[in-house]
Amino acid sequence: MSIQFPPTLLELAGRSLLSDKSRAILELEDLPIELFPPLFVETFRRGHTEVLKKMPELEMLRVALDGLDMLLAQEDRPRRWKLQVLDLQNVPQNFWRMWSGAMVDAHSLQVMKTNQILKHGPAMAAKPPFNVDIDLCLTERPLDEFQAHLFLWVTQRRDMVHLCCNRLNVFGKPTGHTRKVLRLLQLDSVKKVEVHCTWEPSTLVTCASFLGQMKNHRKLLVSQVRVPAHTSPEEQEQLLAQLTSQFLRMDCLRKFCVDAVLLLEGHLEQVLRYLKTAVETLSITKCWLSDSDWNYLSRCPNTRKLRHLELRGIRLTKFSPEPLKILLESTSASLKSLDLEDCGITDSQLQALLPVLSC
Repeated sequence: MSIQFPPTLLELAGRSLLSDKSRAILELEDLPIELFPPLFVETFRRGHTEVLKKMPELEMLRVALDGLDMLLAQEDRPRRWKLQVLDLQNVPQNFWRMWSGAMVDAHSLQVMKTNQILKHGPAMAAKPPFNVDIDLCLTERPLDEFQAHLFLWVTQRRDMVHLCCNRLNVFGKPTGHTRKVLRLLQLDSVKKVEVHCTWEPSTLVTCASFLGQMKNHRKLLVSQVRVPAHTSPEEQEQLLAQLTSQFLRMDCLRKFCVDAVLLLEGHLEQVLRYLKTAVETLSITKCWLSDSDWNYLSRCPNTRKLRHLELRGIRLTKFSPEPLKILLESTSASLKSLDLEDCGITDSQLQALLPVLSC
């Protein structure tokens, strides 16, 4: 026979507040921190989507981080607390239950309020670091409140907390705050990197060392890199070498994608030869290729195990189909998809490829 415990005063207060949704929405900004987690759980349970949409994301983060401070401040942590990772990539529904009453007493709430900035001694620093996982999207704009609060919290606890990132997206020209975040990040935790920027090569090179430290990432996409008109061919090669040399440190790279990178023309061999491992996905879209680039594709050693080849938006009308035919033959055992959309392939070129496509 199960024992049912009566609701706590906090739960009753939350239910009372939710009985009037209009009043609940108005009161959210002044909601005491003690009431926020149980109210969040009750709101979710009742399906009050209007209230959920108004509940501030920053306040949710503050509640979670304050609770972690309470945990990290204890030299002898209870056995029931085995938390090692805070995953902010896709927070599940039951995450808030751990702060909603069963594990938080009055003393704990006081600790949450008073320990906003922890003083860590040698014993605390000796414990294994706590990981905070998050997907990041960095832009030219200043950090939003959520990011700023999280990054400040991690910075103040760098001896105890590691900021990890599975997916990193960068939009726009890198700024000072972009580089600060990259220095704060555990770069070997990054698995997917997408750079969507109208950058000059020199700007891209400033971030090349960060890319080289992301030695465990599997996907790299670089988009919208343009070359200033005054850049000499020698300067282009030097800038490209500074970037591509970092590929030698990427042991796990499996997907390599370039989109609208005007610097690529005539330099495809210089780029692909630095790849340390055979790639499974090669995507080159909206780029200009030279005859030497096209011919190199057929003999590049890092494309022998391709599963997906994407060459969209590349004008192939004037190129011989022979290099592509050789490449398709060499990858016939592994290739699963071929995308040649908007390439202007002629009927005669297609006829030359049909025998190998049938394989």
